[in-house]
Amino acid sequence: MLKLLDPRQPHDEFPSVDQALSEPEGLLAVGGDLSPSRLLKAYKHGIFPWYNPGEPILWWSPDPRLVLFPDHLKISRSLNKACRNGGFRISFDQAFAEVVDACSAPRKGEKGTWITPEIKTAYNRLHHLGFAHSVECWLEDRLVGGLYGVAIGRVFFGESMFHRHTNASKVAFVRLVQWIKAWDYALIDCQVRTDHLISLGAEEIPRKSFVRLIGHRFEEPCAETAWKSP
Repeated sequence: MLKLLDPRQPHDEFPSVDQALSEPEGLLAVGGDLSPSRLLKAYKHGIFPWYNPGEPILWWSPDPRLVLFPDHLKISRSLNKACRNGGFRISFDQAFAEVVDACSAPRKGEKGTWITPEIKTAYNRLHHLGFAHSVECWLEDRLVGGLYGVAIGRVFFGESMFHRHTNASKVAFVRLVQWIKAWDYALIDCQVRTDHLISLGAEEIPRKSFVRLIGHRFEEPCAETAWKSP
């Protein structure tokens, strides 16, 4: 049975991820709020929010979990060429709100988006607190791709990416992986399987392994101050 979370109690504990449903895969709890304390508690337990407009907040912990270890990044010949000669400029934390807005645009063939105004407000709040970060891909002065996510300890939890130009989101992702490897991050949480991320070296691991991995990484030091670089 799903746990109902009280929005007036942001410090209430989530149930164990072992209690997540198998159908729909990974659904763990319903309700609650999107306060910073609730969101950070969720990530630290391998849980993330995802819901459609008009639905209550739904909390998920799928099994298996898609992750990318920085050393396992795969860069195809064509992507390497785009990184070197595509004319892209990459930055981070220079246009967080704009990246989230761009990620919220409906995908081709879709009518809606899960990145609701409430989600935007919540993650912009996390950004101002220093937990949520963006990577931007520019072509001249135009924002043509990017991604955003949450960094805690030595783990980066990816949330969404977008592109308006071929390879722009992939180039942003490659640069992110290169940065966090240099900053001694342990892994990127990619949540659920997509062919796009598998092609870049992401792999599925059991949820138990994922929760154990991130649990060992939250208190370990890393160069988080690097996010404060210009």
